[in-house]
Amino acid sequence: MFQSRTHTCGELRKEHAGQQVTIVGWMENVREVGSSLAFVVVRDFYGITQVVIETEELMAVVKDINKESTISVTGLVRERSNVNYKIPTGEIEVIPGTIRVLGRCTHQELPFEIRHSRNADESLRLRYRYLDLRNPEVQQKIVLRSQIISALRSAMTEHGFLEITTPILTASSPEGARDYLVPARKHPGKFYALPQAPQQFKQILMASGIDRYFQIAPCFRDEDARGDRSPGEFYQLDMEMAFASKEDVFAVIEDVLPPVFETYGVYDRASGAPFVRIPYAQAMEEYGTDKPDLRIDLKVADVTDLLQEIGFDPFRDQSIKAVPVSDCHLTRKAIDKICAEIEVQSGSKAYWFKTDENGAINGGIAKFINAQEDLIPSLTERLGLQPSMLVVLSAGKLADAQKTAGVAVKKLGEACEGHMDKEKYAFCWVVDFPMYEIGEESGELEFCHNPFSMPSGGMEVLLKAERGEIDPLDILADQYDLVCNGVELSSGAVRNHDPEIMIKAFELVRLGEEEVKAKFPAMYTAFTYGAPPHAGIAPGVDRMVMLLCAEESIREVIAFPMNKNAQDIMMGAPSEVEERQLKELHIDVKDR
Repeated sequence: MFQSRTHTCGELRKEHAGQQVTIVGWMENVREVGSSLAFVVVRDFYGITQVVIETEELMAVVKDINKESTISVTGLVRERSNVNYKIPTGEIEVIPGTIRVLGRCTHQELPFEIRHSRNADESLRLRYRYLDLRNPEVQQKIVLRSQIISALRSAMTEHGFLEITTPILTASSPEGARDYLVPARKHPGKFYALPQAPQQFKQILMASGIDRYFQIAPCFRDEDARGDRSPGEFYQLDMEMAFASKEDVFAVIEDVLPPVFETYGVYDRASGAPFVRIPYAQAMEEYGTDKPDLRIDLKVADVTDLLQEIGFDPFRDQSIKAVPVSDCHLTRKAIDKICAEIEVQSGSKAYWFKTDENGAINGGIAKFINAQEDLIPSLTERLGLQPSMLVVLSAGKLADAQKTAGVAVKKLGEACEGHMDKEKYAFCWVVDFPMYEIGEESGELEFCHNPFSMPSGGMEVLLKAERGEIDPLDILADQYDLVCNGVELSSGAVRNHDPEIMIKAFELVRLGEEEVKAKFPAMYTAFTYGAPPHAGIAPGVDRMVMLLCAEESIREVIAFPMNKNAQDIMMGAPSEVEERQLKELHIDVKDR
């Protein structure tokens, strides 16, 4: 067939009985039954095959081989008397004539059992990732990742996009995260930066006459790990379209992604076009997050005007949000547990009350509400109160109350039966993001997201803000996020391709024309030669695969992930280097 085998370990069937074959793979397990009878499981990339030892000579050979050694087995295929219907090769077994060791495992004890590697400590799994990847369950996710990327490439090519790779060594650029810097040996004191994203390059491609660009782009950001974010590097389906609006981008994404999700996901249902569109302000008000999970039918209601003055101190002078849940029969113990989890995730307390089978309000903060009988009709109308309902409340500054309510929506949707359609992929667009915000550290006006986004209203709205006719915080950006099942897959935008509008947008955050030219020289200059309107997006490949595999940790879908501290403990990176290397780079490391 190929290499040194005639068949793979997942290929042999009953019709191969009587044939002389050679299989190769890892010796996964040996079960001895007597002095001359043993059952050996051989595993390769494609599956497993049972090999039956029936001679003392071959038993001696097998006993001298440690598990996970690679071996070659040549022998006769025969039908099994006790069929194992759990595996594709369960109807046959191989009776060996010869067994050869191809690569000896010199360790009698393994760090963990290969088939149960996912139960091992994560640091141990990452240190011995090559063993972890031998586990078919782990390996299959990497195989699936490859299939998904192949499908994405095919779909983008069919839509007329040209795959173009952009540089890895480039200039440092202020794009929201810390750069990874690379010293330039031939230019002492100067540094390259690994790209946080191909943002400037893809926009320059649009100015270069390329109509539709994409790539499976590596991105490098020196930021902390999360469950859905790998430190160091990640990959995204980066795309950009010339002479395009957000509608053009939406049309491509809505055509490309649902078939991929339906084909490769653990669920076979995905939102079809058009995806639901939710303005940012509405998302925060109704879902408590800019990453709404539309599988959950719960929404947030504002009850500030009704409950602020009921005599409950945590509500006094605060914004108050409520999440009503119909037909909810959770016990008080279960409610208290959910409220505790909400507090851990949001950093703010959650409160509650419920209605009994007769519609009476009780439990939690009910006594404060019942003391104000005149507000109960209004509260009933606002929340749609009916018998057997639970209402969870949050209070604080507006952003804090929204965030807590958003966590409550997620927790209650998962806990209360009938409020979450778990087995589907629910996409939505979050649109109309604010262009600017007040920075938490600086206390001054800053870009809210991508500084290269076109402000809705263009130059006119920027001039109004400059003249004080409108608040800059009210300016919206022609920007959009793609969200699936409560996970942000990507941010995208119609780009600011006009140099004059770009300069004016940066002036509002105290960056003058010369500074803009200095920070983005190539892109700015390219735009002065006549750039087309263009728009794009870049869904995260790692996050997509994580969703498709229904994994909680993104590290499960990356072949060689770093740990939470951005360390590759298998390779020992980051590591110290030799003094001569530092001298070549004109670097002196000081003790700290």
